[in-house]
Amino acid sequence: MATLFDGVVADLGLADAVGPRLVGDPQPAALASPLAVAECAIASVSACLAAAADLASARTGRRPDITLDTDHVAAAMRSEVWLRDAQGRGIDGFAPLSRLWRAADGWVRTHANYPWHRAALLSSLGIDDGPDVEVQAQVADVIAARSAFDVETAVYAAGGLAVAARTHDQWLADSQGGAAEAAPLVAVAPLGRGSPPPAEPGPLPASGVRVLDLTRVIAGPVGTRMLGALGADVLRVDDPHRPELPLHALDGVIGKASTSLDARTAGGRDVLHHLLDQADVLVTGCRPGALRRLGLDPDQVAERHPGTVVVTLSAWGTEGSWGTRRGFDSLVQIATGIGWAASTDGVRPGALPCQLLDHATGYLIAAGALAALARRARTGEATHVSVSLVRTARWLLDQGVTPGRAGVVGDPERRADTYRSALGNGWSAISPPGRLDDRPLTWPHLPPAYAQAPPVWS
Repeated sequence: MATLFDGVVADLGLADAVGPRLVGDPQPAALASPLAVAECAIASVSACLAAAADLASARTGRRPDITLDTDHVAAAMRSEVWLRDAQGRGIDGFAPLSRLWRAADGWVRTHANYPWHRAALLSSLGIDDGPDVEVQAQVADVIAARSAFDVETAVYAAGGLAVAARTHDQWLADSQGGAAEAAPLVAVAPLGRGSPPPAEPGPLPASGVRVLDLTRVIAGPVGTRMLGALGADVLRVDDPHRPELPLHALDGVIGKASTSLDARTAGGRDVLHHLLDQADVLVTGCRPGALRRLGLDPDQVAERHPGTVVVTLSAWGTEGSWGTRRGFDSLVQIATGIGWAASTDGVRPGALPCQLLDHATGYLIAAGALAALARRARTGEATHVSVSLVRTARWLLDQGVTPGRAGVVGDPERRADTYRSALGNGWSAISPPGRLDDRPLTWPHLPPAYAQAPPVWS
């Protein structure tokens, strides 16, 4: 784990970073896998805490002691799974058409959680919408008669999401695969200088820091809510025309205020930029170039809002035709070869014990933002930090495969309950991992309230 941690903090430019004191099993049972899931999970959270300690040092001259419970990390990596209402019920995160399908020559993974992605999937396959059971049978028949790559091409062309299952070598043979492999895990680039009003230091490393969050689903929200747990004032902004799914309307707004703005209107864009005028960090999770029309690409932010730290998240990186595609953790796992590496029988692609690409990338988002804030505090320089699910996939695959290291031991939910905290309104979830000076991190802005806050800083 030390080598993985060292590599991450080197990318972040934290030459003197000290990792947390680790408590617990370095191989938590809930993250058991032939791939280095536990190691990457622990390293990503460790890097986040180390960056938080460095920011505290830059702002106050004192570096807090940091501690990390590895079982807590394991629970946090499945936080959306452990979300519970007052009756102990969770929320299913996947729709019936989001699954693995047998194609004529292989396997295809689709993602159709959002209504517009479902509609695009069915349209691309020539299927009318209807009851799930009937539609599933039709989708299975159509995909079974076509090649996996033909399905991938047709669905993406229609605005949907589907990928053919590849081995890692097949992914690398793709020009985009090669480009993604060449990029650093966390890319850091200068973004000019500016003079944002310095926030007064407070009890937590990021106290007083304002973070504008334009992300959704898991990776981005995990990163921004961790910034909230570390003291930042996080405001999430959603498009009212694209409402969030029930799971993410709760899990995705923990630790932050949540509002909605119609950026398609001039008034909505003006409000968005007024918020950014007062922000320290902008975090975005859209396809590369998709926010340019709103003036929110990094170079535009540097010109209009100098001094703002920008963190950009993408699924497939920024190069080639894949860089313009939408994507999610489950799709990236299948496309990059993780599915075959995690297969238990070599016949059907497998899956990781958690959505590691989302969660680890989320903690890298937080780590990148914290490191950039420390750099700005010391030098006045703003930074563009970029991460992607596909780079995190490469990081995981680079650690190799250990056959036979799989299978969850014991009761993972019972272990997770050790780290459960109340959210309010009868809901509970996993608390943020990590301790500063032996004080556990906690979630602010409870209970979570999706799109209920006004578009102003508190």
